[in-house]
Amino acid sequence: MENIFSFEELEEQVGENLKQLRLHKNIDRKTLCERAGVSLNALRHLEAGHGTLKTLIRVVRALDRQEWLLGIAPTASINPLHRVRGQSVRQRASRRSHDL
Repeated sequence: MENIFSFEELEEQVGENLKQLRLHKNIDRKTLCERAGVSLNALRHLEAGHGTLKTLIRVVRALDRQEWLLGIAPTASINPLHRVRGQSVRQRASRRSHDL
């Protein structure tokens, strides 16, 4: 899979999307900071494409968009037709040959 955006471009896009959502909901930075429990500086950094995962989670929750976070790593499901009876459920990934 080829990456079409650089890491920095993705950070900036996430920050811009959060800012646009905040503005669309007509919430000023100060109010969002109070709701999210983050500092104004932390929100500014996040909207500029910098920030921590903790800040991102708090702001996304305060904007009532938790489903965004759930879409990042969807739950893997096993098709029951592919499962063999009596076979145990996998608990961990196997080692790669170059890891040995």
